[in-house]
Amino acid sequence: MRLLMNVTMPHEPFNTAVRDGSVGEQLDRILKETRPEAVYFTEHGGHRGAILIFDLADPSKIPAVSEPWFLAFNADVEFRIVMTPADLKKAGLGEVGKKWPKAA
Repeated sequence: MRLLMNVTMPHEPFNTAVRDGSVGEQLDRILKETRPEAVYFTEHGGHRGAILIFDLADPSKIPAVSEPWFLAFNADVEFRIVMTPADLKKAGLGEVGKKWPKAA
């Protein structure tokens, strides 16, 4: 199951990690441990943020990719299930559409 994970980090403790020079090491450690397919750093609502993509075979792995962010940066984490175009083709939307005609 492919997941998009949005991470929003409050200013603290992230600012402290920037000031004491440990932020790079902490981010490297999290990314090495969690091994996302892709990661992008951005801004979320005025806070530092990250968007990560994971392909997890087992939902029980969700804590393993989210807890490091909670514990290291007191972050908020949200998940969305995402699909590639190939995944969407496999979804069989044509058949679903035949089963569920236009709403009354």
